[in-house]
Amino acid sequence: MRDILFAFGRALRSLMRRDVFWHLLWPGLVSMAAWGVAAVLLWSPVIGMIMGWVDGWPMVGAWLQTSGPGSTVAQALVQIAVVLALLPLIYVTAALLVAVIALPAMLERVALRDYADLEQRRGGSNLGSVWNALAALLLFVLGLIASLPLWLIPGVGLIMSLLLTAWLNQKAFGYDALMLHADAHELGSLPKARRVPMLMLGGGCAMLAYVPFVNLVAPAFSGLAFVHFMLEALRQERHASGVTVLDPAVNRLPREVK
Repeated sequence: MRDILFAFGRALRSLMRRDVFWHLLWPGLVSMAAWGVAAVLLWSPVIGMIMGWVDGWPMVGAWLQTSGPGSTVAQALVQIAVVLALLPLIYVTAALLVAVIALPAMLERVALRDYADLEQRRGGSNLGSVWNALAALLLFVLGLIASLPLWLIPGVGLIMSLLLTAWLNQKAFGYDALMLHADAHELGSLPKARRVPMLMLGGGCAMLAYVPFVNLVAPAFSGLAFVHFMLEALRQERHASGVTVLDPAVNRLPREVK
């Protein structure tokens, strides 16, 4: 738990840097604008499609067709479920932009300032980052679709969203945080060894998606939190293995990124 709190604190500190702050904002803004337009254009067709699907359920459909109040309540629940589903979709779209574009741009600057003693073994790649993010997105969407019937139960949709987003965070950002510094073995073994605290960190970050205004920056903040958590874990792992750390001057920032 202490490592998770340290990761949050260090991520907050990193956000104060000018070369990081812009990458904090733009993924959330782009994602919110895109899904806002989609919601305006597709709201009525989507609600109608879901209500048609619910009407097809055995017994439920017949009851809704003969019960005026029941139909009204069902439509209200569907609309609430769609609104709740938009929040993780906005988050996951922003998280994809962070994982593929923003986080690699921030990673080297943050890591070389705060973890300059870690040797860069480059076990990952930008192509691997894209593939990992797309695979995480696909599994997230499949999980979201599979859980949709549960979203009609008040409260369950929020729990499912938090669980899915926690998994997405640790899957998408865990790779990116390590891709420069870990070797291929560390890139595979360290996330397995830290799976539970990574899910806890991912869950804490997922809650930020439901805080007004904070949700705009939540994906980028989550990415930074995972950078600090995973690189500190890598530092501890190498120290425990007796690996000699580098002189920070070896990994000094290039002049153009200072």
